[in-house]
Amino acid sequence: MLEKIQELDTNLFVYLNGLGSETYDKLWLIITQQLYWTPLFLLMFYLIYKKIGGKQTLYLLLFIAVLIAFTDQTCNLFKHTFERLRPCNNPELKSIIRIVQVRQSYSFFSGHAANTMAVATFLFLVLKSRFKYLGFIFLWPLIFAYSRIYLGLHYPGDILAGYFFGALFGSLIYLVYRKLKPQYFPG
Repeated sequence: MLEKIQELDTNLFVYLNGLGSETYDKLWLIITQQLYWTPLFLLMFYLIYKKIGGKQTLYLLLFIAVLIAFTDQTCNLFKHTFERLRPCNNPELKSIIRIVQVRQSYSFFSGHAANTMAVATFLFLVLKSRFKYLGFIFLWPLIFAYSRIYLGLHYPGDILAGYFFGALFGSLIYLVYRKLKPQYFPG
């Protein structure tokens, strides 16, 4: 059963990775770098600041920092436990896939997918009543994580597991946030 799932995961990766072309490689290299998302983050936190004020925005950022640290460390624990080779390092795949970027760390599960989904889930749960179209925030983890497949760094299963853990941790941190918030920001 596990072998069949891995085979399906590999076949889906090969297909999705093969959709890329050199024409778009630079675009996906930009998309995969968090630094290039900074203007979006700044705009987002400016809008949040305008809605909830400075102190609550800082409080929110504290929870996001804890969330990212926790998600990232959990991801690293899984990577070192399972030691799944990245597609770009898999000798069986190297000759049939597009490798745009190489990383030496392990593949399962995607930290990019987990971190972005965790933050998107948390922000959505906290702010959905204040922003009409906040559901669009989930485009960020989708685009960001697909870049990892495009570049040859993660299997779709790595991305889905990252999404699962990210959504789970984002939801759990939201519950903590919701419980503690009245102590610091009553009303």
